[in-house]
Amino acid sequence: MDNSKRYARLLERYRNGDLDRRTFLGLLGCAGLAAGVASTSFTSWVRAAHAEVTQIRFDGWGGSVSEALRKHAFEPYTAKTGIKVVDSTFGDEQEVFVKAKTAQPGEYNLVHSSGITFYKKWVDSGLSATINEANIPNLALVMPALMEPYRKLTPDALGAAPYDYGATGIAYRTDHISKEEAEAQGAMLLLNPDLKGKIGGWNNWQTRAWYGALQTGQDPNNIQDIDAVWEKAREHRELVLKYWESGAELMDLLAKDEIWATEAWSGRVAALQQQGVPVGFFNPKNSFAWMEHMQVLKGSPIEQCEELINFMLEPATAIAVAEAQSYPPSLDPSKVEMTDKVKALPCYDPTGKLENLTFEDPNFWTAHEAEWSKAWNRISKGA
Repeated sequence: MDNSKRYARLLERYRNGDLDRRTFLGLLGCAGLAAGVASTSFTSWVRAAHAEVTQIRFDGWGGSVSEALRKHAFEPYTAKTGIKVVDSTFGDEQEVFVKAKTAQPGEYNLVHSSGITFYKKWVDSGLSATINEANIPNLALVMPALMEPYRKLTPDALGAAPYDYGATGIAYRTDHISKEEAEAQGAMLLLNPDLKGKIGGWNNWQTRAWYGALQTGQDPNNIQDIDAVWEKAREHRELVLKYWESGAELMDLLAKDEIWATEAWSGRVAALQQQGVPVGFFNPKNSFAWMEHMQVLKGSPIEQCEELINFMLEPATAIAVAEAQSYPPSLDPSKVEMTDKVKALPCYDPTGKLENLTFEDPNFWTAHEAEWSKAWNRISKGA
């Protein structure tokens, strides 16, 4: 193999995230010495490896979540390192997943990913990078209950770091629906015909299937009668004013009193409560709990992404972000002292074991995604 091809293969592995910068430079140097050259082409490869990283692209959920990360993590990180974090937003992670699949390596770097099922998708698609945990020492502070699902899927090496958690429970306007009434009805509150035209819902196939399972008395991670689930989805559709597409839209609909009941993200409801909006929240039995992580994609500047993630997991930073975005951090409360504001957040677990929350089974949901997402798409259009 000639030198140019040897160098090109090394550079490709580096850009794909298969080699960190230190290893790449070491191999590159050995290759050059073995060839006994110090050619112009060799110098160009070294320059490519040393090209200064000036920015990292981050794709997240927008609204109060992005504002929290920008103020408490990204801007301080840029001030410390000089590396700019360019944050884009999406309403549904599937959007950025589809775009990343067709993008050039390195175009997308970090994604605020929505849980273990999406982690499996990133890994199975070949888009997930491999991180060096030694470069992220603050991972040692993360709850084992959040680390274990990721290690189970990728036992040899991680491609992401757990960052926060929450639940898709039920929000309701307390000026129209009492706490006792809401909690007595549970998931069936969203099928109450008396609320027709005042009910909202997330336009997301998994949420629709999950809540259909609750409304038919089934285990969401082991649905046996999907036809019954979709019948509940159709029943819900007839009562809904609007299916919301993003957390910002969810908050707007509740704040303007356009809807009185909807499934909702716990942190967005907490943010509304802090603004004085009369909104209550509860988790019906087996409601959809989720963990979020910082997903690193192949082709990214891996070491800089690792540095940023470690910065974000620094207790002072993670707690400040948690307070601002209203989702508990992934840090283990037995190792890190939490503030009173964090302890008051919905879904916060002081034990760090998360035994009271129901998380998705990634293998079950991934196996049904193609069929059930198409089914919900048809139902949402009136089928």
